[in-house]
Amino acid sequence: MPQLSHPSGEVILYLQMCQEWSTSLQRGMNFRLRPDCSVILMSRRSNAPYRDRIEEDGRVLVYEGHDVARTALNPNPKFVDQPRKTPGGKLTQNGLFEEAALNAKRGKASPELVAVYEKIRTGIWAFNGLFKLTDAWTESDGHRQVFKFRLELFESVNELPAETERALPHSRLILSAVKLEVWNRDKGRCVICGSDKNLHFDHDLPYSKGGSSLVAANIRLLCAKHNLSKGAKIQ
Repeated sequence: MPQLSHPSGEVILYLQMCQEWSTSLQRGMNFRLRPDCSVILMSRRSNAPYRDRIEEDGRVLVYEGHDVARTALNPNPKFVDQPRKTPGGKLTQNGLFEEAALNAKRGKASPELVAVYEKIRTGIWAFNGLFKLTDAWTESDGHRQVFKFRLELFESVNELPAETERALPHSRLILSAVKLEVWNRDKGRCVICGSDKNLHFDHDLPYSKGGSSLVAANIRLLCAKHNLSKGAKIQ
C-alpha cells in the first residue's frame, strides 16, 4: 500500500509534490507511478482545461480524461475525441485508467488506488486524499467524446491496511471554490499561530460531528502542529 508523507487536506508546493513521487509531474493523469498507486492532478478553477466535478456531498470525484496533443495538424484538441490508444496502438493514460476501472467494476481486480492533488493557485496544491477508481465511460461534451472516471473517497480507515491509516484522516472532499476562498481569507497562514508552513485545510466542526465541507465558514487553515493537537475535538 502507498506510503505518503502528507495527510489528506495538506497544502503542499509543486516541488514537494514532485519529490513525493520522485518525478516531474507534467501531466494530469499518471497511471501507476508506483506499483501500488496512480496519481491524478485536478483543477476546478474557472480557467481549468477539463470539467472535473464533485458529487454525492464530496464523496465522489468525476474526473475528465485528457485530450490529444496540440499539433500543426490538430490545432484544436477540443474538437477531437479523447484518445484511448496512441497512433502506434498503445493505451494512452485514458486507456490505462479505463482498463483498470472496468476491471474493478467487473470484479476482475481490486480498484486502483489513486492519489488526487488539486491546484489551488500557481505552485500551490492540496492533497485531496486517496480514492478508489471504480468506473469509466465516455460521453459527449457537445463537440466530441470524452472520458469520465468515477473515483470514490475512502469512507473509513477500516478499508485500508493499518500502515496507511496514519496518513489519511477521512472527511468529505472540500469544494474547490471553498478551498480558494479559505486560502484567500486566511492569507495562506495558520489561523492560530500565523505559520505558513505545513498547512492543512481543517474542518472547524468535524464532518463526523455534522460539520460541512461545502461552506468556507466551517473550513480553516491550520499548521500541522495545531491540526494534530486539535484531533477530533470541537473547538
